[in-house]
Amino acid sequence: MKQDMIVVLDLGSEENPQIAREIRSLGVYSEIHPHDITLAELKALPNVKGIILNGGPNRVVDGAAIDVAQEIYDCDIPALLVDHRGDAPWPTGEQERRTALENFVFTICDAKPNWNMDNFIADQVELIRQQVGDKKVLLALSGGVDSSVVAALLIKAIGKQLTCVHVNHGLLRKGEPEQVVKVFRDEMDANLVYVDGVDRFLDKLAGVAEPEKKRKIIGAEFIRVFEEEARKLDGIKFLGQGTIYPDIIESGTKTVKAVKSHHNVGGLPEDLDFELVEPLKMLFKDEVRACGKALGLPDSMVYRQPFPGPGLGVRCLGAITRDRLEAVRESDAILREEFAKNGLEGKVWQYFTAIPDLKSVGVRDNRRTEEWCVIIRAVNTVDAMTATVENVPFDLLQHITARITSEVKGVNRVLFDLTTKPTGTIEWE
Repeated sequence: MKQDMIVVLDLGSEENPQIAREIRSLGVYSEIHPHDITLAELKALPNVKGIILNGGPNRVVDGAAIDVAQEIYDCDIPALLVDHRGDAPWPTGEQERRTALENFVFTICDAKPNWNMDNFIADQVELIRQQVGDKKVLLALSGGVDSSVVAALLIKAIGKQLTCVHVNHGLLRKGEPEQVVKVFRDEMDANLVYVDGVDRFLDKLAGVAEPEKKRKIIGAEFIRVFEEEARKLDGIKFLGQGTIYPDIIESGTKTVKAVKSHHNVGGLPEDLDFELVEPLKMLFKDEVRACGKALGLPDSMVYRQPFPGPGLGVRCLGAITRDRLEAVRESDAILREEFAKNGLEGKVWQYFTAIPDLKSVGVRDNRRTEEWCVIIRAVNTVDAMTATVENVPFDLLQHITARITSEVKGVNRVLFDLTTKPTGTIEWE
């Protein structure tokens, strides 16, 4: 079932994603397109019921105001001009905005509220089958939200034509590699190639303390491992990707400067020559999670916290050693367990432990010790640009401290990071 669509045309607004999300919250599908789209390109989009011309502070480019082509104004598709500079003021109150949108979308455009996850999944299954045919698809399955949802969607669409490669680089959280195998190989019957790359990665990282060097080594080694596995497989024509809509939006439009460049699998060698399959590329993050739930993935995967690509490699501060890395993994597991028990799991945006390459004097069994300290970080944020610190109850912090110092080998102190962003960043490296 093809959903009706409202197209948001970017006339220099910084609120394009917000309007698109507001329209989707009404149950109607919406996409953002550049202001210089042609009428032919617009008409080629499926089921366009209306256009929102979304103006804003970046509308003037090189001294002149940008606009859509006259042929779009003249066409038979209803259009609404929203200008955040005040020419065609947009209601600022949440309810007034919603009422104005509802009137345009349902009364003027006669759009039907048929945008939902069941319809999205049905459409994507059909599109994936059309694109892939009887060929094979390869997917790097990290265990993160995006790659897990792509895997589940591809399994539903093409089953055994998909091969997932899960590379355990030794820097994942406790139980995560096992969960990937359990969910995808055991429960979803996927073709899953599990690569134990722990020694390979940690040997490459030995003695490297500089954070950016660590990130580059981890990224480059992942590409090498993935390339090796890809070359072992015959008939792979497509590469599955967990690209989501914010990745595309953040790559910039003609009026909005790029936040970050959109990239595919960190730069795989061109001679692998895959065509991309990106079924989530029009979904926002909360919609990706809703898709995962509808596909039957466990909450622990769907609501997985943001996790850096280099994993625990940037939480084992300085040069990574295996014993300190294991202490990070174990202390992080205790923190997550206690937050879940005490109702903080869904309340706090991100929480983790980090261990610097630093020892302090302590006492254990009436003897002097020199052991590491564990730093607890618990922050809340809307956009990751700024962050506040969660007010964790002191008695809970004391309990977590007692558990970590008694259960995690080599640790004699626990510290709580009280620093907001700015001046601190969310991660320590």
